[in-house]
Formats: sequence, C-alpha cells, structure tokens
Amino acid sequence: MSTPEKNTIGRYGVWSVGLRSEDPQRRGELRDTAAELEELGYGALWLGGSSAVGHAVPLIEATERITVATSIQSIWQYDAAGTAARCKDLEAAHPGRFLLGLGVSHARFTEQYRRPYSSLAAYLDALDTAGVPAGRRVLAALGPRTLGLSRDRAAGAIPYLVTAGHVARSRDVLGEGPLLAPELGVVLEADPVRARELARGALALYLGLPNYTGNLLRLGFTEDDLADGGSDRLVDTLYAWGTEDRIRARIEEFRSAGADHVALQVIDGGTRESLPREAWGRLAALLPA
Repeated sequence: MSTPEKNTIGRYGVWSVGLRSEDPQRRGELRDTAAELEELGYGALWLGGSSAVGHAVPLIEATERITVATSIQSIWQYDAAGTAARCKDLEAAHPGRFLLGLGVSHARFTEQYRRPYSSLAAYLDALDTAGVPAGRRVLAALGPRTLGLSRDRAAGAIPYLVTAGHVARSRDVLGEGPLLAPELGVVLEADPVRARELARGALALYLGLPNYTGNLLRLGFTEDDLADGGSDRLVDTLYAWGTEDRIRARIEEFRSAGADHVALQVIDGGTRESLPREAWGRLAALLPA
C-alpha cells in the first residue's frame, strides 16, 4: 500500500528509550529535547522499549511537525481496544503526527507469548474493527511472513538490529510502496577498540533473544559470530562507527539498500534512559543530504 509517511517523516530520525521516560521530574527535559531534535531537522522520534501511545503525547505537544512513533508497542502489554481509543484521540488532537509501531516482543518478557504471527494478525484485525487505519501503523518485522503483514496490513516495516543486506531483502518483500524504516546503531567513536566495546555493550541484551539471533543466523552469521559478545565482523556490520565519513557512508548504505528512513540510535555507553543531546547534534551535522 502507498503511504504518506514517506513524505512526512523525512530520511532520518532518532531512536531512543530515554524519550519515553515516565519520570515526572523529566517532563520539561523531554519536551525541550523533542523541540531541539525537531529544530535539528530529524523527521521522526522513535520511542524505544515497549512504548505506548501515551508516551508520545507530551513530545507531540512540545513540537510542531515531527512524527512521533512507538518502536515498539508490545501487543501483549497493551490491548488493541485501549490502543485504538488512544490512537483515535491523539489523531483527532494532532492529525498525522503519530505512528503506531507494533511488535510481538520476546518470550523472555511475557508469559502470554505464543503463536506470535497469528497473535499479531489478530491484533491487527481488532485495530481494523476499531477503525485504526492501516496507514497509521508499522510493524517491527524481521522475517518474511511479518514483512508480508507489514506490506499488506500496515504502512510498512521498522526492522531493528539488522544489516544493509536485510534492508535489501525487506525491500524486495515489501515492494516499492510501503515504508521501510530500519534502526541503525551509531557509535560516534573512531578508535576501533573503544567503538567496538561500546557497541558490544548495546548488543549484549539482544544476543540473548532468539528472535534476533535467529535472524542474524539467517543473514549468514555463525554461532561463533554470536559468542563472547559478538565477533568483530558482527559488530562492524550491525553498527556504524568510525570517522564522520565512515559513519555517513554506513548510513547511506542503508538508504541505498532500500530504506526510506533510518532510525538512528546513538550508542555512547550511557544508560538506556539517557538523552545524548550533544551527540544527536553532532550526528545531525554529518547526515547525508
């Protein structure tokens, strides 16, 4: 399906868990950060973790045009009826500013986890019934079946922890119309030892999650690549690091492979709740035109 998101979210966005913080003492900081990211020219804010519609509201209210999206909302944690009601309220108040990113999360995080593909399809059925347009939702898709759902029943796909090769395969499945907005981790560090150390710190969580490791094995990595924090080959393929020119080239590689938009996650050794505002500014300055 053709989608307007390609024309509204631009080529680059910021992926961050910190932007979904529920700490009331950080509300002012979050609003200021969202406005700053919009001024820097980013087209979208992707709220990491199991974010929900409510997490997007203060960021949308603090900005004028930037898209705010969940990346991802777990289908197990938030029911479809409640989600639909919140989406409709937010759309009425701020038309075209919110994009619902959905995914099945991981068995490790929920006792309900079963038949993930069928459960995701059923969730989409419920959203359809409640009147949430397919064009206002995207799916965290890795495998071909879920990519097919992204093509047929959503505005597109938001794959996480993938390679340029996966981006190309995803584009083949999606075709030309749907949005393809992969996440890419960026380490603003030129020293190889330090850059890989920071990347491995971010990667550690995902090497324990079969949905991701299975996808990496399908992409041609080996069990040896996944062992001991990840091989240099794995780290260097999954993360953009190095000089500004090298980082710019890696981002452009995703675009050349078929990404309409790249959701950039700064990896700097901070906590998942941190807001690396200085690094986001540096990153914005080096992005390809």
